[in-house]
Amino acid sequence: MMSSTDLPKIVWRGPKGEIIACIEKNKVMQENLAEIRQTCQDALEDAVLMGCDEHQFRAVLADLVARLVNPYPPRE
Repeated sequence: MMSSTDLPKIVWRGPKGEIIACIEKNKVMQENLAEIRQTCQDALEDAVLMGCDEHQFRAVLADLVARLVNPYPPRE
């Protein structure tokens, strides 16, 4: 099982390609990813234990992510 420390370190960038260097922002992003990964892992395990097709579950999850809406207008 993957732990939060096993998540890849990501160099976060702003919309114009600038690196997000703030340690706290990077920490929050890493924590968010760890929480999302664990929630998705739990849901996958539930789906498989209930007899759902793993590939269908992954496709539904990918579609869910693709449909997320950014509520903030782009800044210029």
